[in-house]
Amino acid sequence: MKIAVISVTEQGDIIAEKLKESLDIDLYSRETVKKSGIKVLTEKIIKEYKAIIFISSTGIAVRAIANYLESKDKDPAVLVIDSSSKFVISLLSGHLGGANELTLRVANILKSTPVITTATDNMGVTAPDIIAKDYGLVIDNLKDAKNIAALLVDKKQVAFLDNKNIIALPKGYTSSIEEAEGMVYVTHNLKETFDACKENSLKLIRKDIVLGIGCRKDFDTDKMRDSVERILEEYDLDKRAVKSIATVEIKKDEKAILKLREYLGCELKIFSLEEIKKIHHKYAGSDFVEKTIGVRAVCEPCVELSGGALITEKIKAQGMTICIGEI
Repeated sequence: MKIAVISVTEQGDIIAEKLKESLDIDLYSRETVKKSGIKVLTEKIIKEYKAIIFISSTGIAVRAIANYLESKDKDPAVLVIDSSSKFVISLLSGHLGGANELTLRVANILKSTPVITTATDNMGVTAPDIIAKDYGLVIDNLKDAKNIAALLVDKKQVAFLDNKNIIALPKGYTSSIEEAEGMVYVTHNLKETFDACKENSLKLIRKDIVLGIGCRKDFDTDKMRDSVERILEEYDLDKRAVKSIATVEIKKDEKAILKLREYLGCELKIFSLEEIKKIHHKYAGSDFVEKTIGVRAVCEPCVELSGGALITEKIKAQGMTICIGEI
């Protein structure tokens, strides 16, 4: 994680040089801050870095970042170190941004006192956004996550359910739904699939779906997006659960596929004809496709090559084909 360090004093520059010995940082020194102005500098930096460390007063840091904040799932981690390096303060994005974790690391380097004020950390329970961060899950609703954290802080019973039983019971949760006042559940389904649904519930979405896609040349972008959304909904799959789109090398520049990857915010995996030829015989495929590009099938082999188990066979959708797999 590339880190920006903003120093407003000569002593701050010295502290930054010490951090440079252990961390990958870009230093914006006292002289740089004087020339550019701290607010102008922060506006530029906040878009480019995952973490920003101010060596300054907390007030200076707060005023510098105030106009550029978006939301807790987008803002960078922000730390403050005082000019004597006595304290390292986790100021912003303690969980999702990783500020709390970085605070502990920086405090260890400087032999300082870490200051972390998030209640769940101090109470020894695992906040729902930490579960999401640690396991690469998508938070369905940030307000729901806040409500669950409040229940945990108030020492209320919160149930935790993982439909794949992959994640062990986090600290502070119960496996008993009946006695709980809230619930956190992990799924890739679009709709609630558990028997009981609490009024205070939070859905965490596991990204374990791969889409194998083939299509005609210059396929319509909107048509592909709409078809994929409709098919995912038919199979009760949340579109945010899509981890990757997979296709054949001759489609690597297909605009509709590239736009779909951008829309879903997922990875794009490209497989060569030679890779697909090794397994394409396992699927029914098409004589026409084999004559045209040299392989009988595209979407099912691409799912398999991505490490996915097929949920569906090839689905034809007006000039495109799609196969859904689960990693």
